[in-house]
Amino acid sequence: MKLGLLLWMTSVMPQPIADQTCLAATVYLEARGESTRGQMAVAEVGLHRLDQGRWGKNLCEVLKAPRQFALSITSKNYEIDNLEAWTKAWMVASSARNVWLLPEHLRVRVVPGASHFVASYAEPQSWAMGRPVAIIGPHRFYSLN
Repeated sequence: MKLGLLLWMTSVMPQPIADQTCLAATVYLEARGESTRGQMAVAEVGLHRLDQGRWGKNLCEVLKAPRQFALSITSKNYEIDNLEAWTKAWMVASSARNVWLLPEHLRVRVVPGASHFVASYAEPQSWAMGRPVAIIGPHRFYSLN
């Protein structure tokens, strides 16, 4: 399925399903080759940003914000064609959202407080200074609150 079609579908889905779809697509695009822990960490950054309230009023808005996640910078013609990786991303997104539904003091976090991440192979970002909260796979996670 093309990314553009998937994103259009999120505009007509009920919000909980749209949010899970956007989160699964983000996990797929950002971390499909990583461990479950690495994928959960990517999902957690999006959920943390939603809690902060600065990035959007629902998860799809947060994840589609310009130049923040792969959903806004990947070609809409990109083909999501790895069913195994998509299924895993969907399950990770579901699990991450379920964790986030718990009271804050009961949430088990992979990257506590992380609001940003960057891949080690990407061009260094000016905001990625200081010590990361965690390094998981090729990603460094930062708390920039």
